[in-house]
Amino acid sequence: MLDIQKIRADFPILNREVNGRPLVYFDNAATSQKPQQVIDKIVEYYTLYNANIHRGVHALSQEATDLYEEAREKVRAFFNIPQAKQVIITSGNTHSINAVASGAHVFVKKDDEIIVSAVEHHSNIVPWQMLCERVGATLKVIPVLDSGELDMQAYEGLLNNKTAFVVVNHVSNALGVTNPVEEIIKGAHKYGAMTLIDGAQSCGHMKLDMQALDADFYTMSGHKMCGPTGIGILYGKEEALNALPPYQGGGEMIDQVTFEHTTYAGLPHKFEAGTPNIAGGIALGAAVDYLNELGMDNIAAYEHELLIYATEQLKAIEGLKIYGDVVNKAAVISFNVTTLHPYDIGTIVDKLGIAVRTGHHCAQPVMERYSIPGTVRASFAFYNTKEEIDIMVQALQRAVSMLS
Repeated sequence: MLDIQKIRADFPILNREVNGRPLVYFDNAATSQKPQQVIDKIVEYYTLYNANIHRGVHALSQEATDLYEEAREKVRAFFNIPQAKQVIITSGNTHSINAVASGAHVFVKKDDEIIVSAVEHHSNIVPWQMLCERVGATLKVIPVLDSGELDMQAYEGLLNNKTAFVVVNHVSNALGVTNPVEEIIKGAHKYGAMTLIDGAQSCGHMKLDMQALDADFYTMSGHKMCGPTGIGILYGKEEALNALPPYQGGGEMIDQVTFEHTTYAGLPHKFEAGTPNIAGGIALGAAVDYLNELGMDNIAAYEHELLIYATEQLKAIEGLKIYGDVVNKAAVISFNVTTLHPYDIGTIVDKLGIAVRTGHHCAQPVMERYSIPGTVRASFAFYNTKEEIDIMVQALQRAVSMLS
């Protein structure tokens, strides 16, 4: 059992008011809030041992390097990654995806096919379109059913000997639906295709085991798992990472440089050019410590409880429609109210101190699938409460009465 009031006390931002009302923060799918332990770690770095890493013999550099690499090891253990060198620290989930897509020409040739799903975030669509343009490959799309679930029968029909890469998100940011990634990965591997799973919406909400999952690449967003912004993770199987060329050139990622020829460093440094977000990396380690202390199974169970409660309460509002209302989903509810524009709803509830997301959520194809301009999205985290959900429901009822 989680002690929610004790947990909430760790998050200073939850004490503030917005428009004269206590903050109710339901935009966790966009970014999670940060506990004091993570904030303190950032301050500690800049206060006590601010120095560049991997390059200095002086004490500050050694301390910073040790803590940065400690954080890498914490991430490795947290996701059950075989070796620390398979943990590539990036600037975020989008960086991680682009690092793979930019070098994926070693896996994808002319006339090959790349499969994505119809519920992807733009960051897991556009880089693959760019790859297709570069190499002359074709992008294929797994359709989404009315329920918000992927059409797995159609997916099986898309797979063939031309399939070179399959990329899907673990959890849809627009709908909250959890995709059957284990089945998707197994299907791709039957045809020898590579796989990348976008874990931006899963990494802070469920227990993940990279070895059991068997994806070739898996990307994660630090700021959505209580870590700072500007930090992310790319996991890859060792063979896949070795085959992938570097995304960026510069310092740190080299072995030997001459004007005639350059050789690259080994993993993970081959993909970590330049000075990284050192404070962010170290603070991500503190975020992992925090999540470990709470327990990912406890987090998942409590967030599911919030999801069930919120779904029941929202369905009582006349004219409210939930998209992706399925059993297997994360604590994200995407909805509209008949005749009302989602932006108008979002604006009114903001006046009452409630932060929800409105719009297409960087997933325009999803909105086109349902012929809607966007949705209101309420996304929950383990520091939220049922009482906050009641406040949101009351605010929505007020918005409906005002705008109808």
